[in-house]
Amino acid sequence: MNTITANGIDLSYVDSGAGRPLLLVHGFPVDHSIWASQIPALARQCRVIAPDLRGFGQSGASNGIVTMEMLADDLAAMLEELGITEPVVLCGWSMGGYVAFQFWKRHRARLRGLILCDTRAGADTPETAAARRQTAERVVHEGAAMLVESMLPRLLAPATLGNHPHLAQSLRRVISAGNVRGIAAASRGMAQRADFVSMLPDIDCPTLLIVGSEDVISTPAEMAAMAGAIPGARLVEIAGAGHASPLEQPEEVVATILQFVANLP
Repeated sequence: MNTITANGIDLSYVDSGAGRPLLLVHGFPVDHSIWASQIPALARQCRVIAPDLRGFGQSGASNGIVTMEMLADDLAAMLEELGITEPVVLCGWSMGGYVAFQFWKRHRARLRGLILCDTRAGADTPETAAARRQTAERVVHEGAAMLVESMLPRLLAPATLGNHPHLAQSLRRVISAGNVRGIAAASRGMAQRADFVSMLPDIDCPTLLIVGSEDVISTPAEMAAMAGAIPGARLVEIAGAGHASPLEQPEEVVATILQFVANLP
């Protein structure tokens, strides 16, 4: 792992390969390791940059609320510090998709293409937002491991849980080792994130959507509606995957990403 100071925070990241820059943005409450099994294959054709977002993995954490806008600005500052002036392809998974929307809104000139993986455009309902804030307080007082049992069945498809227990164990380790301040701050930030549904028709860069066929968080139907609202967007459904499709079906996700990147102007 490398470390760089960007936007006033120390960010850890993997930087591998050469070619068009591909920025892989993880979700909540994990770190860059969600992409670990894909980085070597992607790096054969792209320069892959996979950071730990503020408050996750080995990156520095902030107290209070970390918004999706802050995380998007962190990424733009990181690219600046790395001297990457060529527009990037940004692939955001789950919460990383929320960050991707803000990156498009705030740093459009830095964006060549957008990949939205198992994510949502809508804001939280009041009930969901309240639950996120409650989760933040519980994590602070009980530790990150309290998230594991409630999240694993929603992150992974039933077949993954039954046939590939090592993947569940990997997620369990990453979540349990999480920085409680970082997890709490991001949870509060997600609770107040903007609704992008009305802005989907304004997305003006090539866009790919990826969804696990058994995703119960950002369902195939919901992501199909998103794809229909984004001009020229394409949706790929990954069979046998739940919400964590990059972890569950890495080869299919890699092939889908590389095809998209290769066809970009």
